[in-house]
Amino acid sequence: MTTTPSLEQSLRHTLGQALDTLALPADQRGALSMALEPPRIAAHGDLATSVAMQLAKSLRRPPLELAEQVAAQWRQRLAAGGLEPLVERVEVKPPGFINLFLSQRALHETLSRVLAERASYGRCGVGQGLKTQVEFVSANPTGPLSVAHGRQAAVGDALANLLRFAGYDVTREYYLNDEGTQMEVLGQSLMVRYLQALGEPAQLPENGYKGAYLTTIAQTVIAEVGRRWVSDSPERTAWFFARAQGEILAIIKQELEDFGVRFDEWYPQSSLRTSGKQEEAMALLKQRGHLYEQDGAWWLKSTAFGDDKDRVVVRSDGRPTYIAADIAYHREKYRRGFQRIINLWGPDHHGYIPRMLAAIQAMGYSKDSLTVLIVQLCTLRRGTETIPMSTREGEFVTLRQVMEEVGRDAARFFFLMRKLDSHLDFDLELAKTQAPENPVYYIQYAHARIAGILAKAEPGGMTAPGTEQASRGPASPATSLLTQPEELQLLRALREFPAAVQAAARELEPQRMTHYLSQAAGDFHKFYDTHRVVTDDPALTRARLALIEGVQRVLASGLALLGVSAPTKM
Repeated sequence: MTTTPSLEQSLRHTLGQALDTLALPADQRGALSMALEPPRIAAHGDLATSVAMQLAKSLRRPPLELAEQVAAQWRQRLAAGGLEPLVERVEVKPPGFINLFLSQRALHETLSRVLAERASYGRCGVGQGLKTQVEFVSANPTGPLSVAHGRQAAVGDALANLLRFAGYDVTREYYLNDEGTQMEVLGQSLMVRYLQALGEPAQLPENGYKGAYLTTIAQTVIAEVGRRWVSDSPERTAWFFARAQGEILAIIKQELEDFGVRFDEWYPQSSLRTSGKQEEAMALLKQRGHLYEQDGAWWLKSTAFGDDKDRVVVRSDGRPTYIAADIAYHREKYRRGFQRIINLWGPDHHGYIPRMLAAIQAMGYSKDSLTVLIVQLCTLRRGTETIPMSTREGEFVTLRQVMEEVGRDAARFFFLMRKLDSHLDFDLELAKTQAPENPVYYIQYAHARIAGILAKAEPGGMTAPGTEQASRGPASPATSLLTQPEELQLLRALREFPAAVQAAARELEPQRMTHYLSQAAGDFHKFYDTHRVVTDDPALTRARLALIEGVQRVLASGLALLGVSAPTKM
């Protein structure tokens, strides 16, 4: 099945033809960025490229002069390719930018494409089905999810959505740390709360978990088994270990479900040990000559791959270190066929990145196949007041509490509003406000407003038949009536949606979509405040109904990528 190339693809192709006239060496041509992106200043056109400035130094030519030559060749190729009707002009601006202005016809045809492709508009195959794993949250099952985990969940899920929309074969995975010291302490802490609730003398272990959630679980245990576990025994310790883990994991899974996050895989760390995969990974490193023995311990030669020091993987007493399990886990990721691996970690794991990159290279995998993203913490506020995130009693603000206060949609959107490696200030009061200052409300209100207009117009037969035509055909008479500045700006917003999706997926920056949607919603509200949709002119009414329907579809698609609903009533 063949598809008609998008206008951007055709423009990029003709730009490439123009660059071919420079007879560049193959390596230089291959390294050249052919990006065509909206310029920061709207007056500089719809699309811009910096290719002339990229080439100026190597060609030893002034960038402005080179830009003029490329622009002249580009104009010729546009004419030869029959694209002149869709391009108003190509101009050059210092220090060497080449700016392209689309014609109104090109913008009108964008609307036709949006209506024809419906929910598929903006979807692309840039990922080429690359088998990709996104591992995120992976919180130790020692308590309910925190606000920090909530941000990781929102970011990871949105990234997975964006990558899938961009053509990647994506698997969402949660790495379950179901053994180790923390889990043992959790089991002991639950046992103590159980005994205390029965009036038995018991003290929490050092670094024990103090949260009230364990007291609640202890009451459930008492209701089920009564005083069965009052007497000490090895079986009691094992029972509380398993019970605590099961109860907390059930809480985490329900919280994620309520947050709209569903994982394809839950991978238990314990399986690496019980299946022998951890020993296999260590044997592989020995075989490849990247482990050595010193003072009875086994060390990974991680400095050979950029780490600042070698790392112990097996202690002198034979116990593996934490990184041994992580090495085995990453080996299993590759063995399961993943070609691209994306890990989302908290800021406390920043120093862990070099050793993990070293480990995968030591096993023979490409450094470029693993991307580790650090998701920074966030601060909760009520206006100017900062909310303490934890107490001396071991309580902390949970994702559940934030969801219950502001709602799932607002929580997800606010978690995504800043770059993931930037600290986030989350204003709970703003997130609850039904006003333009609240970005998620502003966007959802635009969608609901359009739904209301379309619902009222449809009974009167005012929808726009014939607007669902494929791109590159002549624009319909109805859409050609859209010539007002606010209408054209909305058409530009529709045209920019595919590029916004691709940029967010390429750069792994979902906040780009929050910015795009806020701008598009603002463009719609400005249009609606300036113009009547239903007018005395039936043809203009049909055109404007088609326009806002296109906006509605793009807003719905963008919100869905972020895991946020698109209500039809508010």
